[in-house]
Formats: sequence, C-alpha cells, structure tokens
Amino acid sequence: MVVLEFESYEKTIPEILDKIKAYEILEKQENILIKPNIVNMSPFPITTSPEICGEIIKYIRKHSSAAIIICDGCGEPDYTTLDAFNHLGYKEISDKYDVKLVDLNNVPLKKYTNPNCTVHKEMYLPRLIETHFIISVPVLKAHSLAQITGSMKNMMGLLPPKHYKGRYGIWNKAIFHNRIHESIVDLNKYVSPHLTILDATVGMAEYHLGGAKCSPPVNKIVVGFDAKEVDRKAAELLGFDWRDIKHLR
Repeated sequence: MVVLEFESYEKTIPEILDKIKAYEILEKQENILIKPNIVNMSPFPITTSPEICGEIIKYIRKHSSAAIIICDGCGEPDYTTLDAFNHLGYKEISDKYDVKLVDLNNVPLKKYTNPNCTVHKEMYLPRLIETHFIISVPVLKAHSLAQITGSMKNMMGLLPPKHYKGRYGIWNKAIFHNRIHESIVDLNKYVSPHLTILDATVGMAEYHLGGAKCSPPVNKIVVGFDAKEVDRKAAELLGFDWRDIKHLR
C-alpha cells in the first residue's frame, strides 16, 4: 500500500500507481472494470469524481491494451445507474476515452455458493467478475451503519437489486444493510477488488450521503492491492481505530 499527498489527479495518479508497479499487473490484463462509488446523483466527494477515473484510464492505456469498462449499480430506486453516470459527468469521460458505461443492476448473473460465509452462503453476482480485473475507486467517507464506506463496501454496487432489494429499506441493496459488517465480509469472500485507488482528497467526516467534510481536507490518495489494508488506512484517516470496525478486524 502507498499513500501520497495529493497535488492533482493528473500528477498524483500516475505517480502513485508507478510506486506500486501497477503497470506490471495491468499490462497482463485483457479486460478491466473500473468501479467508482456512484451511490446516487450527488457530486464528489459523496460520489467518485469522473476526473480521477479519466486519469486511471489514461494510465491503463499507457501500459495495457486491455478493454476497459466503467461499472456500478446505483442504490437509488428512482433512477438508473446510467442516469446517475450522465448527471455526474461520466458520459463525457466515456465519450472522450471511448469507454463503455455499464449498469451492474442489469447484467447477466451467476449464482455462487460459499459455506464458509456467515450470512450469505449463496450470492448472485455479475458473471463479468470472472473475466475482469477489478479496480475499485471509492471516496473517503464515514458511514451511518458500517462506520466507514471504503473499497470493501464499494463491492455492494455489484449486487443485483432483484435479489437484494428487501425489507430493510427502499434501497436497491437494502438486504445488505442487515448485519452489514458480516455482509461486507461475506461479499468480499466472493469478490474483492484486485486494485484499490482511494480518493481521500476531501473526506466525508460524518455521513456517507452528507454532513460535514473533513476539515482540513485529508488531501491524500491511497493505493493498494489489498482492499482491507486500504480500508484500514481509510479508517485511520477519518480518525477511527480500525480495530473498532467489525468488518475490518
């Protein structure tokens, strides 16, 4: 894992990815999935900035011939992920770099099983997790239920609403808000990102959908191949002890 002071996405993203030799991994890939955090239509720092995704695409293209897609599955029930992508400026990134935007709420699924999971001993997930190198691009945020929302929780965007929209709220992934820490751990037993690029340039100090921003801004980018390690650092940057956060222990 590497942590750098943020100067600009254009300068800091290639610099930090070089420091972990990401090019050695990326050059071997055929398909790459960039997974931002598009929880709703709120702009950065509640959702991932399209600008950071653009710089990640530029870096990948420099070192790899892999096909790239930007994917998420929005949690809001009243509009689609593509609506959110368009509202937040991802259509411009898609057009500029010729990268397809994919709504993970509407893709072919496969049923997986794992008897070692605590809550979800079976899980429906997109088939493309088997064919794509996954880059998680979360933003630094506290969370009302999970204490923090980082790279591990960002994988909830992969969950299909028709299987996980339920009685614990109106959101598309509502079932996962019950026993959320165990659910996050279970999910990452099925699918965990291969690379995490955490945008900790600002930070939401109180709540993942609003509230106060970190003051002063955290002004960091964190990159690593181990999502839990990155999330433990995220907890530290928010002023938490990761040992007090159940899914990070």
